[in-house]
Amino acid sequence: MTHETLSLVLAGLAGGALGAFFFGGLWWTVRKGLDSDKAALWVMGSFVVRVAVTVAGFYWVGGAQWQSMLACLIGFVVARQVVMRFTQGAAHAS
Repeated sequence: MTHETLSLVLAGLAGGALGAFFFGGLWWTVRKGLDSDKAALWVMGSFVVRVAVTVAGFYWVGGAQWQSMLACLIGFVVARQVVMRFTQGAAHAS
């Protein structure tokens, strides 16, 4: 495996981690907000933190290379699908 390929795989994995953080955090926020008297505070606070971490992560992983940014984005989208599948199963189990 070449250095370029390894770099792209790592960027994709980082994108997956960012996606799991973002969409898993969204799922957790919605569940927490449903039981809270201050749902708007949970939603807005979570949104700010999730977006800040995700944008910083994309900036750090992507750097100045569009290929790394694309690999990160692909990992992010794949993580979205995984989190959706996981949370749908968890919602039906409750």
